[in-house]
Amino acid sequence: MRINVLQLPVSDVVAVAAWFADVMQLPVQGDAVQIGWTTLKLRAAGDDPVGGVHLAFNVPANRFEAATAWLLARSPLQRNPAGQAHFTFGDRWESESIYYDGPDGLILELIGRRRLPASARSGAFHGSELTCVSEVGLPTVDVGVLTARAEASLGVQPLTPPTPHFAALGDDEGLLIVVDATRHWFPEQKVLPNARGIDVTLGGVAAGALNDPDQGWSVSAVAG
Repeated sequence: MRINVLQLPVSDVVAVAAWFADVMQLPVQGDAVQIGWTTLKLRAAGDDPVGGVHLAFNVPANRFEAATAWLLARSPLQRNPAGQAHFTFGDRWESESIYYDGPDGLILELIGRRRLPASARSGAFHGSELTCVSEVGLPTVDVGVLTARAEASLGVQPLTPPTPHFAALGDDEGLLIVVDATRHWFPEQKVLPNARGIDVTLGGVAAGALNDPDQGWSVSAVAG
Protein backbone atom coordinates (compact mmCIF):
# COMPACT_ATOMS: atom_id res chain seq x y z
CA MET A 1 0.00 0.00 0.00
CA ARG A 2 1.26 3.47 -0.84
CA ILE A 3 0.29 6.87 0.52
CA ASN A 4 0.29 8.80 -2.75
CA VAL A 5 -1.14 12.15 -1.62
CA LEU A 6 -1.68 13.51 1.88
CA GLN A 7 -3.44 16.83 2.43
CA LEU A 8 -2.26 18.43 5.67
CA PRO A 9 -3.84 21.47 7.34
CA VAL A 10 -1.17 23.90 8.63
CA SER A 11 -1.18 27.26 10.37
CA ASP A 12 1.07 28.95 7.77
CA VAL A 13 1.56 27.29 4.38
CA VAL A 14 4.60 29.37 3.43
CA ALA A 15 6.38 28.83 6.76
CA VAL A 16 5.70 25.09 6.89
CA ALA A 17 6.76 24.63 3.26
CA ALA A 18 10.00 26.48 4.05
CA TRP A 19 10.64 24.16 7.01
CA PHE A 20 10.33 21.08 4.83
CA ALA A 21 12.64 22.64 2.25
CA ASP A 22 15.28 23.96 4.67
CA VAL A 23 15.28 21.43 7.52
CA MET A 24 14.23 18.27 5.65
CA GLN A 25 15.98 19.10 2.34
CA LEU A 26 12.88 18.17 0.36
CA PRO A 27 11.74 19.62 -2.98
CA VAL A 28 8.90 22.09 -2.54
CA GLN A 29 6.79 23.74 -5.20
CA GLY A 30 4.23 26.17 -3.82
CA ASP A 31 2.10 24.24 -1.33
CA ALA A 32 3.36 20.80 -2.41
CA VAL A 33 6.22 18.94 -0.71
CA GLN A 34 7.57 15.90 -2.56
CA ILE A 35 8.69 13.03 -0.32
CA GLY A 36 9.66 10.18 -2.63
CA TRP A 37 6.45 8.94 -4.20
CA THR A 38 4.27 10.88 -1.72
CA THR A 39 3.02 14.39 -2.39
CA LEU A 40 2.34 16.28 0.84
CA LYS A 41 -0.16 19.01 0.02
CA LEU A 42 -0.24 21.84 2.56
CA ARG A 43 -3.39 23.89 3.02
CA ALA A 44 -4.43 26.62 5.41
CA ALA A 45 -5.96 25.02 8.48
CA GLY A 46 -8.70 27.59 8.95
CA ASP A 47 -10.84 26.30 11.83
CA ASP A 48 -9.12 22.90 11.91
CA PRO A 49 -6.79 22.45 14.89
CA VAL A 50 -3.12 21.74 14.31
CA GLY A 51 -0.84 19.70 16.54
CA GLY A 52 -0.98 16.03 17.43
CA VAL A 53 -0.58 14.83 13.82
CA HIS A 54 1.74 11.85 13.34
CA LEU A 55 3.61 11.14 10.10
CA ALA A 56 6.46 8.70 9.47
CA PHE A 57 8.97 8.75 6.62
CA ASN A 58 10.63 5.60 5.27
CA VAL A 59 14.44 5.54 5.18
CA PRO A 60 16.37 2.66 3.58
CA ALA A 61 17.40 0.51 6.55
CA ASN A 62 21.09 0.48 5.55
CA ARG A 63 21.04 4.30 5.61
CA PHE A 64 19.39 4.64 9.01
CA GLU A 65 22.59 5.40 10.94
CA ALA A 66 23.51 8.11 8.43
CA ALA A 67 19.95 9.45 8.54
CA THR A 68 20.10 9.66 12.33
CA ALA A 69 23.29 11.73 12.20
CA TRP A 70 21.71 13.94 9.51
CA LEU A 71 18.61 14.54 11.62
CA LEU A 72 20.55 15.21 14.84
CA ALA A 73 22.23 18.13 13.07
CA ARG A 74 18.77 19.59 12.36
CA SER A 75 16.50 18.70 15.27
CA PRO A 76 16.49 17.30 18.80
CA LEU A 77 14.94 13.86 19.15
CA GLN A 78 11.89 12.96 21.17
CA ARG A 79 12.48 10.59 24.07
CA ASN A 80 10.32 8.21 26.05
CA PRO A 81 9.89 8.64 29.82
CA ALA A 82 12.97 6.45 30.36
CA GLY A 83 15.09 8.79 28.23
CA GLN A 84 15.42 6.51 25.18
CA ALA A 85 15.47 8.13 21.74
CA HIS A 86 16.23 5.15 19.47
CA PHE A 87 13.71 2.32 19.19
CA THR A 88 14.08 -1.12 17.61
CA PHE A 89 10.95 -3.13 16.85
CA GLY A 90 10.87 -6.85 16.07
CA ASP A 91 8.13 -9.26 15.05
CA ARG A 92 6.33 -8.05 11.93
CA TRP A 93 7.81 -4.56 12.23
CA GLU A 94 11.47 -5.47 11.64
CA SER A 95 12.36 -1.80 11.95
CA GLU A 96 14.06 0.95 13.91
CA SER A 97 12.79 4.47 14.54
CA ILE A 98 13.61 7.90 15.84
CA TYR A 99 11.03 10.63 16.51
CA TYR A 100 11.20 14.42 16.39
CA ASP A 101 9.05 17.56 16.34
CA GLY A 102 7.89 19.26 13.18
CA PRO A 103 6.13 22.60 12.71
CA ASP A 104 2.64 22.98 14.20
CA GLY A 105 3.39 20.25 16.73
CA LEU A 106 3.79 17.51 14.11
CA ILE A 107 5.07 14.26 15.62
CA LEU A 108 7.44 12.99 12.96
CA GLU A 109 9.32 9.71 12.64
CA LEU A 110 12.15 8.34 10.54
CA ILE A 111 11.77 4.58 10.20
CA GLY A 112 14.06 2.03 8.60
CA ARG A 113 12.25 -1.17 7.61
CA ARG A 114 14.60 -4.08 7.09
CA ARG A 115 12.37 -5.94 4.63
CA LEU A 116 12.47 -3.10 2.10
CA PRO A 117 15.25 -2.77 -0.52
CA ALA A 118 18.61 -1.37 0.53
CA SER A 119 19.99 1.84 -0.91
CA ALA A 120 23.03 2.07 -3.17
CA ARG A 121 23.89 5.46 -1.62
CA SER A 122 26.76 5.97 0.82
CA GLY A 123 28.34 8.86 2.68
CA ALA A 124 26.39 11.76 4.15
CA PHE A 125 22.61 11.40 4.12
CA HIS A 126 20.37 13.83 2.25
CA GLY A 127 16.63 14.41 2.65
CA SER A 128 16.04 13.35 -0.94
CA GLU A 129 16.73 9.78 0.22
CA LEU A 130 13.42 9.62 2.11
CA THR A 131 11.29 7.27 0.03
CA CYS A 132 7.74 8.17 1.12
CA VAL A 133 5.33 9.12 3.85
CA SER A 134 4.86 5.61 5.19
CA GLU A 135 2.53 6.26 8.13
CA VAL A 136 -0.27 8.64 9.00
CA GLY A 137 -1.96 8.58 12.39
CA LEU A 138 -5.75 8.38 12.41
CA PRO A 139 -7.60 8.65 15.74
CA THR A 140 -11.00 7.06 16.34
CA VAL A 141 -13.20 6.13 19.29
CA ASP A 142 -13.37 2.42 18.37
CA VAL A 143 -10.24 0.91 16.82
CA GLY A 144 -11.87 -2.49 16.26
CA VAL A 145 -14.81 -1.08 14.35
CA LEU A 146 -12.63 1.11 12.16
CA THR A 147 -10.23 -1.77 11.46
CA ALA A 148 -13.14 -3.88 10.21
CA ARG A 149 -14.41 -1.01 8.06
CA ALA A 150 -10.95 -0.51 6.55
CA GLU A 151 -10.72 -4.18 5.61
CA ALA A 152 -14.21 -4.15 4.08
CA SER A 153 -13.84 -0.91 2.13
CA LEU A 154 -10.14 -0.91 1.10
CA GLY A 155 -9.02 -4.49 1.60
CA VAL A 156 -6.23 -3.49 3.98
CA GLN A 157 -5.02 -5.91 6.64
CA PRO A 158 -3.27 -5.31 9.98
CA LEU A 159 0.51 -5.55 9.90
CA THR A 160 0.45 -6.97 13.43
CA PRO A 161 -2.43 -8.22 15.59
CA PRO A 162 -4.45 -5.12 16.55
CA THR A 163 -5.25 -4.18 20.13
CA PRO A 164 -8.25 -2.24 21.42
CA HIS A 165 -6.09 0.91 21.33
CA PHE A 166 -3.84 0.48 18.26
CA ALA A 167 -3.89 -1.01 14.76
CA ALA A 168 -1.33 -0.62 11.97
CA LEU A 169 -3.17 -1.29 8.70
CA GLY A 170 -1.21 -1.89 5.51
CA ASP A 171 2.38 -2.95 4.87
CA ASP A 172 5.98 -1.74 4.97
CA GLU A 173 5.42 0.81 2.21
CA GLY A 174 2.36 2.41 3.77
CA LEU A 175 0.41 2.16 7.01
CA LEU A 176 -2.71 3.74 8.44
CA ILE A 177 -1.92 4.00 12.16
CA VAL A 178 -5.36 3.76 13.76
CA VAL A 179 -5.29 4.76 17.41
CA ASP A 180 -7.73 5.30 20.22
CA ALA A 181 -8.47 9.03 20.35
CA THR A 182 -7.58 9.01 24.06
CA ARG A 183 -4.17 7.32 23.58
CA HIS A 184 -1.19 9.69 23.81
CA TRP A 185 1.41 9.44 21.07
CA PHE A 186 4.57 7.38 21.55
CA PRO A 187 7.30 8.03 22.59
CA GLU A 188 6.76 11.07 24.82
CA GLN A 189 3.19 10.05 25.69
CA LYS A 190 2.15 13.67 26.17
CA VAL A 191 0.10 14.58 23.09
CA LEU A 192 -3.30 13.25 22.03
CA PRO A 193 -3.74 12.31 18.36
CA ASN A 194 -5.31 14.69 15.90
CA ALA A 195 -6.02 14.27 12.18
CA ARG A 196 -8.84 16.75 11.62
CA GLY A 197 -8.82 18.00 8.05
CA ILE A 198 -6.39 15.34 6.82
CA ASP A 199 -7.27 13.69 3.51
CA VAL A 200 -5.25 10.70 2.27
CA THR A 201 -5.19 9.17 -1.22
CA LEU A 202 -3.89 5.60 -1.35
CA GLY A 203 -2.53 3.38 -4.09
CA GLY A 204 -2.15 -0.39 -4.20
CA VAL A 205 -5.42 -1.15 -2.42
CA ALA A 206 -9.01 -1.79 -3.46
CA ALA A 207 -10.96 1.24 -4.63
CA GLY A 208 -12.98 2.58 -1.74
CA ALA A 209 -13.23 5.15 1.01
CA LEU A 210 -12.87 5.35 4.75
CA ASN A 211 -13.58 8.27 7.05
CA ASP A 212 -14.37 9.30 10.58
CA PRO A 213 -16.74 12.29 10.59
CA ASP A 214 -16.34 12.78 14.34
CA GLN A 215 -12.54 12.96 14.08
CA GLY A 216 -12.67 14.84 10.76
CA TRP A 217 -10.34 12.81 8.51
CA SER A 218 -10.84 10.84 5.30
CA VAL A 219 -9.02 8.21 3.20
CA SER A 220 -9.78 7.13 -0.36
CA ALA A 221 -8.41 4.98 -3.17
CA VAL A 222 -9.44 4.80 -6.80
CA ALA A 223 -9.16 1.92 -9.26
CA GLY A 224 -5.85 1.69 -11.08
